[in-house]
Amino acid sequence: MIKWLLVIGVIAFVYYAFIKKSAPLEKSRNEESSKKGDEEVEDLVECAKCGVFVEIDEAIVSNGKYYCSKECLRG
Repeated sequence: MIKWLLVIGVIAFVYYAFIKKSAPLEKSRNEESSKKGDEEVEDLVECAKCGVFVEIDEAIVSNGKYYCSKECLRG
C-alpha cells in the first residue's frame, strides 16, 4: 500500500513540477502574440522615384503616384 502511495506521489510531483508549470508560460506567449495583433497596421506605398516605402499618410500624391519627399516629387 505504501508503494502505491509513493508512486502516486511521485507522479503528482512530476505533473505539478513540469507539466503544470509550463502552462502559464504558454498562456503568456499567446497573450503576447494577441497584443501584437492588436497594434494598428499602417499601409505602406513605394515612392515612384527612389523606391523607398513610406506610410500612406506621410506620402505625397501627385498624378496618381506616391512620393516620399518633395525632392523626389521635383526630380
